[in-house]
Amino acid sequence: MSTSRQMRLGAFMRPVSIHTAAWRYPGGTPDANFNFTHLKRFAQKLEQGKFDAFFMADHLAVLNMPTEGLKRSATVTSFDPPTLLPALAVVTERLGLIATASTTFDQPYHVARRFAALDHLSGGRAGWNVVTTSNPDAALNFGLEEHVEHGDRYKRGREFVDVVKGLWDSWADDAFIRDVESGIYFDPEKMHVLDHKGPHFSVRGPLNVARPIQGWPVIVQAGASEAGRQLAAETAEVIFAAPGNLAGGKSFYADVKGRMDRLGRPRDHLKILPGALVVVGDTVEEARAKRALLDSLVHYESAIASLSIAIGHDASKFDPDGPLPDIPETNASKSGRERAIALARREHLTVRQLAQRFGGYAGLSFVGTPKTIADEMEQWLVEDGSDGFNIMFPYLPAGLDDFVDRVVPELQRRGIFRREYEGRTLRENLGLPRPPNKYFPA
Repeated sequence: MSTSRQMRLGAFMRPVSIHTAAWRYPGGTPDANFNFTHLKRFAQKLEQGKFDAFFMADHLAVLNMPTEGLKRSATVTSFDPPTLLPALAVVTERLGLIATASTTFDQPYHVARRFAALDHLSGGRAGWNVVTTSNPDAALNFGLEEHVEHGDRYKRGREFVDVVKGLWDSWADDAFIRDVESGIYFDPEKMHVLDHKGPHFSVRGPLNVARPIQGWPVIVQAGASEAGRQLAAETAEVIFAAPGNLAGGKSFYADVKGRMDRLGRPRDHLKILPGALVVVGDTVEEARAKRALLDSLVHYESAIASLSIAIGHDASKFDPDGPLPDIPETNASKSGRERAIALARREHLTVRQLAQRFGGYAGLSFVGTPKTIADEMEQWLVEDGSDGFNIMFPYLPAGLDDFVDRVVPELQRRGIFRREYEGRTLRENLGLPRPPNKYFPA
């Protein structure tokens, strides 16, 4: 295999491992989600490994699962991303800092201000993961009796992104002249009042933060539904897709990049980075044994609760040793339901077996030696399955150290991953252009 393309790598760090049992793994860090000393070390290790970004998913409610499952979850407490990322900006220099903010339960002005400030604090390393929030319990924390309908969430989300971008363009890059002699701090001709009035939002503006260093923080998205794919093709610059195998990855990649072609967007203006759990061993057998030990630490109550969230139905009522019954659509995540059904059918899994997967981690995984892992990752890159990966570590800190110390050098030796950062900003390192200001063309 050979390619001139360079792999992009994000790190999925909230929770610090997507795997439910990571906190129980021997030598692990049970309190890592809420321990700044650990998180600082992880961020600095990622920067040593030349990762593009530290990514924090976010939840506006504890997981919507029964207490018997919830009591086994390490994710019930973790840092608020807008609080943690500025602290990590101070102890890193090049690592991108990406966090989730919800378009359903937040306001555009808040989000625009928060990420513009983070971009300035970090020297241009901020990214916003745009989500519409699938957890129905989040609605109960924001004055609603039930969740907003799926289609309406996406319509609101589309307008939300447009408003945020408009606010980020409130000021020309050279608006702040700060002329001490004349006493003029900024040029009023270089300030734009947005005055947006739409179906969901009324926002006057301007933003009271200067235009971000990157123009706009990098726009990230995670959805894989029909609406999610279209929104990504129109607006996203990074997408954390979730295909479980190379065939699915190639299909997703061709679909989203094809939509970009039809919209007239250059393909390289969006990086597709599927999430991948990576378990490293000296031999393939050793790596598989590590994964088996990790999976064995998932309790059935936790497993069945995780499956219930994925499919949007109470799976505890199903026959554990029977096949997955037909699952009607709900207002929850469409892609999670489809992924569960496809996996159950493809591998003929019982409800119990499917729950064990979802209770740990059911998505794409690379389990092997540094060489076999690099072989698979390179194949995805060469065959247009992805532009890189959003790496999930099976347990911390050893899983992170294994990847940075052993897999990264193998990728570098093959010439498909950087040895040094290309620039100082997240956009420069991802190979993304700085967007022009809509109201003040250069």
